[in-house]
Amino acid sequence: MPVMSVDFANKLHSEGYRLTPQRQLILEAVRKAGGHLTPDQVYARVHTRHPAISRATIYRTLDFLCEMRLAVAMQWDGQTYYEIAGEQPHHHLICRTCGGIEPLAPGLVDSFVEAVSRKQRFTIDMDHIALFGLCERCRVGKSASSRHSSR
Repeated sequence: MPVMSVDFANKLHSEGYRLTPQRQLILEAVRKAGGHLTPDQVYARVHTRHPAISRATIYRTLDFLCEMRLAVAMQWDGQTYYEIAGEQPHHHLICRTCGGIEPLAPGLVDSFVEAVSRKQRFTIDMDHIALFGLCERCRVGKSASSRHSSR
C-alpha cells in the first residue's frame, strides 16, 4: 500500500471515518496524477495495482472524498474530473475551444465571493471554482477566422 499523508488520515479520523485501503489507493492515484482525472482514469490507475476494486467503489469513494473536502470535482463537457483539494482554494480558467487550463489566483475571486455572500446571504464553498470561456489564443483565432469568412 502507498504511504499517505498524515493529513488525509487525520482529517478522516477527526470526522469519525477511517482511511481504508480503498480510500488510500484512490487518494494516492489522484494525488500522484497531479491534475484532473476522470473516474475512468482513476479506475485504470487503481485497477492495475488492485483489480478487485470495482468502478462502483471508485465512484462512491470519489464522492465521499469530495464530501470530506479531500478532493474536489469539476464538471466539464459532460464529464466529471477530480483532483486533490489543496490547503488553499484554487481556481481555473478553462478554454472551451482548446481545453487549456490556466490557474486563477484566489485573490481575484475573493471580492466577488464576499459580495455574493453579503448581498445574497449565502455562504459559498470556495474550494474550487472553474470559469469557462476562451483563452487569448483561441479568442484571437476566432476573431481572425470570422474576419476572413465575412469577406
